[in-house]
Amino acid sequence: MPLPPRVPDLTALDLLLSVIELGSLGRAAEAHGITQPSASSRIRHLEKLVGLPVLERTTLGSRPTPAGSLVAEWARTVIDAAQQLGAGIDTLRAERDSHLHVAASQTIAEYLFPRWLMSLRARTPGTSIALRSGNSVEVAQAVVEGRAEIGFIESPRAPKGLESRLVARDRLVVVVAPGHPWARRTAITLDELAVTPLIHREAGSGTRTSFERAVTAQLPDWRTAPLLELSSTTAIKTAAASGAGPAVLSSLAVQAELASSTLRAVPITGLDLSRSLRAIWPTGRRPTGPARDLYAIAHRPEPAPARA
Repeated sequence: MPLPPRVPDLTALDLLLSVIELGSLGRAAEAHGITQPSASSRIRHLEKLVGLPVLERTTLGSRPTPAGSLVAEWARTVIDAAQQLGAGIDTLRAERDSHLHVAASQTIAEYLFPRWLMSLRARTPGTSIALRSGNSVEVAQAVVEGRAEIGFIESPRAPKGLESRLVARDRLVVVVAPGHPWARRTAITLDELAVTPLIHREAGSGTRTSFERAVTAQLPDWRTAPLLELSSTTAIKTAAASGAGPAVLSSLAVQAELASSTLRAVPITGLDLSRSLRAIWPTGRRPTGPARDLYAIAHRPEPAPARA
């Protein structure tokens, strides 16, 4: 229920108790970290609400009037209760900050999160962190259902009920084994790519969704069945390196293989395969505590991924 209009706020009551305890408005203002004119203004407002003077000023300082003594006696119970409330809230926040559940797509979990985790550990060494990895659809579901306070996905936009913010950029690449005919090409056309079955992640993965959106933006009627559908980035790289066929992967995932030439990147003319990596959380509930810290770390500018 609403409080009666003549009830002063807690800061004014706490200031009144300090004036009575310290015997001086100036010393009370200093203890509360405010100026003496500001303290005087708060006391005047309190007296206006009460309708009676609560302090009398003397050459030796300030002392309570009879009405002020009564108000102070009642205020002490209120302030003690407020301090208990504050201590209880601090306990709840400490409990919240002691655990962090994160969900992240496989590419982010394997190639970006370990670096973020090192920075987060330095900021919040007492926080226990649990990471759930899956495709972007599974990550979004974990956040919607409250199984993760924050998620990171590779999809171009957040599903309904979630807010998202860009944290990094990535580029998809088409890779083949060194012995594949495309490995000797300087580039292939989009039409060639469109009629070639590829090794893909499963439906719902951010990598596959981003690739399909990029192709259909140029070829609206494009439809093709995957050559292979695998749920592991490592399995896709192994299949491509063995010569099974071309695969679509994040540039983050194939840096080592491209450097060692166990896979070759194939440029595609007329196709933009850049994409956004996004942090997600429930709509209207901004990340707090360690989740907010993790978002801030992830949002820091990263070096741009190497172009294939």
